[in-house]
Amino acid sequence: MSDIFHVGISGARGRMGRAVSQVLDARADVVVATRFDRGETPGLDLCDVIIDFSTPAASVELARACAERSGPALVIGSTGFTPEQEAALAAAGARVAIVKSGNFSLGVNMLIGLVRNAAQRLNPRDWDIEVTEAHHRRKVDSPSGTALMLGEAAADGRRVDLADVRSAPYDGVQGPRQEGSIGFSVIRGGGIIGEHSVMFASDDEVLTLSHSAIDRSLFAKGAVAASAWVRSRKPGLYDMQDVLGFRQA
Repeated sequence: MSDIFHVGISGARGRMGRAVSQVLDARADVVVATRFDRGETPGLDLCDVIIDFSTPAASVELARACAERSGPALVIGSTGFTPEQEAALAAAGARVAIVKSGNFSLGVNMLIGLVRNAAQRLNPRDWDIEVTEAHHRRKVDSPSGTALMLGEAAADGRRVDLADVRSAPYDGVQGPRQEGSIGFSVIRGGGIIGEHSVMFASDDEVLTLSHSAIDRSLFAKGAVAASAWVRSRKPGLYDMQDVLGFRQA
């Protein structure tokens, strides 16, 4: 395979599309073959990979178009898919390689893998887990999607369902902590881009794994890294844990 590969950008006029363009334009090993917006599919035959930050509906139509012609591969960063749309992406993954993720930060996804591995090895009878996240004052949802991904990773490491072990927000007199529960704490203020930490606490010691976002371009850089990885993969629906090798581990 050539060291130079050709990438298309779907949703090119959006904020993330522009960020991806800046990252790609700065790389000597990438040629941006086409840029287009939602609902369009020009120049697919010119690309090894399409990076897509558009809308769920546009992402599904793009995946179907790529699947019909058995390529190019896809990196999808759209979020908010319905179950029917998720099924459509899975069907497209039978014919084309797709990396789909709600967060393309390499650091966050490394953190997810480390949290899963730590939770697997630290006995829930002895170690409590707390997920803390901080974001800017304008963020409307809590806990953040990334915090929930971290909680899911911890629960997966313990082979339990997060819904069964997630503790309610701390407020008032609640009694002692329930063994094996996973708690969440939320901070909102100023212009914080995103900070996430997972604390494993025993009676004798505390282990904290954390990540801080410094610049929003990190999400575009992660998507570009995923595009370099997925272009040589067999058809399938992948995520960033595959890109970082945690699935193999």
